[in-house]
Amino acid sequence: MTIPWPAPYCEFLTTFLDLVTTNMSEELQADFEGGDSGASQVYPAQCSSLRKNGHVVIKGRACKIVEMSTSKTGKHGHAKVHLVGIDLFTGKKYEDICPSTHNMDVPVVKRADYQLIDISDDGFLSLMMESGDLRDDIKIPEGDLTVLSAMGQEMVVATKPNMK
Repeated sequence: MTIPWPAPYCEFLTTFLDLVTTNMSEELQADFEGGDSGASQVYPAQCSSLRKNGHVVIKGRACKIVEMSTSKTGKHGHAKVHLVGIDLFTGKKYEDICPSTHNMDVPVVKRADYQLIDISDDGFLSLMMESGDLRDDIKIPEGDLTVLSAMGQEMVVATKPNMK
């Protein structure tokens, strides 16, 4: 003998099962179109292993370490590492203090050389990679240019971002 469920419970159960089925089918649909290589943009490193002129993430920004000092341990504490870093993209100074045994994120920094092909009217660079492929997604930097001059020749050798 089966006992019928009251109508409100049946409606609830039907709605709940529809919701669960819809959510599960949406979760199972994988998007392979915009995937990346799976490589991380940062990796952890113990604070005490960081070095001057290395890189570190301070306040969410990729920085080059320009100053670093370690304080001695207290009676019951850890040694602290004081880091001063310059943002790689804005030149802004950031500071952080971290126990020497704790981990900090270190950004994966890559340097690549390209051949400049063209500069578009909207300020995007057309760059050729070593493979021959073109990149058109990097905007010309705003700020000051450093020009080297010698014996009648001139060349742009560096850019310095505007500090705003």
